[in-house]
Amino acid sequence: MCQVVLVVIMSQLPIEIDVQSVKQLLDGQEDFLLLDCREQSERDFVHIEGSKHIPMGDTPARVSELEPYLQKQIVVHCHHGGRSLQVTHWLREQGFENAQNMTGGIDVWSVEIDPSRPRY
Repeated sequence: MCQVVLVVIMSQLPIEIDVQSVKQLLDGQEDFLLLDCREQSERDFVHIEGSKHIPMGDTPARVSELEPYLQKQIVVHCHHGGRSLQVTHWLREQGFENAQNMTGGIDVWSVEIDPSRPRY
């Protein structure tokens, strides 16, 4: 008798996610982490409600705080998307396969999603 075994491999999410998709995740109260990797002064000026703040430079020392999201989606954002892309790549190297960069950062969020948020 021959048995067929089907193995399903979960594929990684794309490395980038747009602000509209992040807004849908928030509105749908999806189980994901929105990670703000900007400096404290930037966050004090403007932030997205519900985001967790770990500055880029502190991420390696504080990675244990992200362990509950090891298998879940993490969306990282910064001002324009450059630093958060670096953090996203680093997180993926640490095994956070579903980490994504929010393209355009909070600047695009302030333009396309919430114009009441100040820009800098």
